[in-house]
Amino acid sequence: MPKTKSNRAIAKRFKKTAKGGLKSANAFTSHRFHGKTKKQRRNLRGTSMVNDTLANKYTKMF
Repeated sequence: MPKTKSNRAIAKRFKKTAKGGLKSANAFTSHRFHGKTKKQRRNLRGTSMVNDTLANKYTKMF
């Protein structure tokens, strides 16, 4: 049987962690920062883990 193609949209947006979880960048970081507090902006900087329900769904697409 041939190999299945990975979903390129998922592959570009998420990275797999060592334990098999998924991490991604945060939403709401592109514009309109004047409506957000400094604390919100600071907390949106890094990456965040995808919850287990969606992670199971997305790992099948990798």
